[in-house]
Amino acid sequence: MTADRSLTEASRLDDAARAGWLYYVAGNTQDEIARKLGVSRQSAQRLVSLAVSERLVKVRIDHPIGACMDLARELTDRYGLDYCDVVPSDPDAPELLTGLAIAAANELTRVLKDPEPRIIALGTGRALKACVRQLPQMDCPQHRLVSLLGNIMSDGSATPYNATIRMADRVGGRHYPFPLPVVARDPEDLAHLKEQEAARSTFDLCARADLALVGIGQMDRSAPLFVDGFLSEKEWSDLAANGAAGEIISWIFDDDGQLVDCDFNRRVASAPLPDPSRQRIIAVAAGAAKIRAIRAALNGRLINGLITNEATARALLP
Repeated sequence: MTADRSLTEASRLDDAARAGWLYYVAGNTQDEIARKLGVSRQSAQRLVSLAVSERLVKVRIDHPIGACMDLARELTDRYGLDYCDVVPSDPDAPELLTGLAIAAANELTRVLKDPEPRIIALGTGRALKACVRQLPQMDCPQHRLVSLLGNIMSDGSATPYNATIRMADRVGGRHYPFPLPVVARDPEDLAHLKEQEAARSTFDLCARADLALVGIGQMDRSAPLFVDGFLSEKEWSDLAANGAAGEIISWIFDDDGQLVDCDFNRRVASAPLPDPSRQRIIAVAAGAAKIRAIRAALNGRLINGLITNEATARALLP
């Protein structure tokens, strides 16, 4: 009987934490929460109140939902990860980034609080930009923040998803922008660009990063590289036909997580992909469109950490 009561209590707190997340993070009304959890509006209201009274809700949900913890453990075991965090999903907003951003900001904050100097390398993308918005204002002059790739779009404008500059403003760390474009005109031009002193220094910082936080891009027609004009229609079609599955900091890889032998990869000016055997590489990625790319990155051991949501985690564990 005692064991049964303990299970009931754990389930009740799980439901309260889920209701609190839907209300305070996803911005759902109590009617919407009731529908999504399959309970009455009064029960939904009580669950949200319980989340507050049990101090599961502060600024963030402070209770790990059991199902998400189980999924994180399964992903860790399946793909040999060193770190995994799975956040709840909103069934009506599967692409919601807030939960991912909060989880990534929590991990970043933990690293930033270290008094020892650290090098933190960042990719670009909507998820990382959202993560930076969740960081508290800090003063961390001991740390260095470095971009893993350039932020110049194909038309010469700056990408709207650069996270490093915004993070430096928020936490006071020294910022090292990546001094090269996303892609060079040709391999010869790339070789000359890499000889610049600023480029050599940036590549060195990236190679020594204590933590690399990256996004994962899909390779369908919504691929950021294609939408932003870095890949032509023909290049995208050829890559798709040759098994391109995803990209990390513009490096395109196949379903086995191996870099595709293609002209585009020979012109990519990004830092080499971090080495998971000696660096922490955490990807922040979720959504149906990214499942193939995330699975490929996991298969190839391109990352050793993952922050994703519940729906994506389940899809990665068939």
